[in-house]
Amino acid sequence: MSSLPKCPQCGSEYTYEDGSMYVCPECAHEWPQLAAETTDQARVVKDAYGNVLADGDSVTLIKDLKVKGSSSVLKVGTKVKSIRLVEGDHDIDCRIDGFGAMQLKSEFVKKA
Repeated sequence: MSSLPKCPQCGSEYTYEDGSMYVCPECAHEWPQLAAETTDQARVVKDAYGNVLADGDSVTLIKDLKVKGSSSVLKVGTKVKSIRLVEGDHDIDCRIDGFGAMQLKSEFVKKA
């Protein structure tokens, strides 16, 4: 069995290498080999200042955030301990004392 990836266009398993490209003989789709390798890498989440975040990090809010469905506001400087990174628009899952479970966007926090 071939170790080459299936065609992302049509799903054909008859792909072949042509220099630094993969080619599908059924639909004539061509794509670079590097693109296939980079999709397997883990997603990197960065805070507002470009620091890389990881599971278990502590972060601090850099902006007042309104809590949806409530009249409460999360204030600047609120520290959040032991975050968990998740997929999606809100990429930080955490628990904030006094508020409970929350999802935050990484663009509104800085690494503590």
